[in-house]
Amino acid sequence: MAERSGYRKNGTTRGFKSASGLLQSRIRTASQSRGFAETRLLTHWAEIVGAEIAAQAHPVKVGYGRGGIGATLTILTTGAVAPMIEMQKEQIRERVNTCYGYTAISRVLITQTAPTGFSEGQVQFTPAPKAKPGITAEAKARAVQVAGDVKDDGLKQAIETLAGNVLSKAKQ
Repeated sequence: MAERSGYRKNGTTRGFKSASGLLQSRIRTASQSRGFAETRLLTHWAEIVGAEIAAQAHPVKVGYGRGGIGATLTILTTGAVAPMIEMQKEQIRERVNTCYGYTAISRVLITQTAPTGFSEGQVQFTPAPKAKPGITAEAKARAVQVAGDVKDDGLKQAIETLAGNVLSKAKQ
């Protein structure tokens, strides 16, 4: 039986290749069109610059000058956060160069956009927080029953809330 190119058969994969292996060349091509020779900068942005900066800004492109000495990293952020990111440019540059392993980035350029975004950064950079399911009526009734003998109103309310949360969590 002829073996297909790109698929190698060995004892562990039984002729199948992982999805990351199939997409790796396409991801590399897309990221290199934006100047990212190292895709790790895009995929591990939060680990490189820290969660606080990553929540407020993300890399858009790496541009190389004519002389070939050092590149310019363009970062997209909202207008309100841009002054804070501007003050941390040197720290971002050092962390990105640490990721590359040499002084690849010589300048960091901050690009501002509206909160709703234009063509590049639309809406927010981080996903919306997950909605918590509410307490069911059955759990609420049981929580009121548990806190029934408590005289202090504040303590009674706190026990009802706690019991409702515990009971609704147990149901899930």
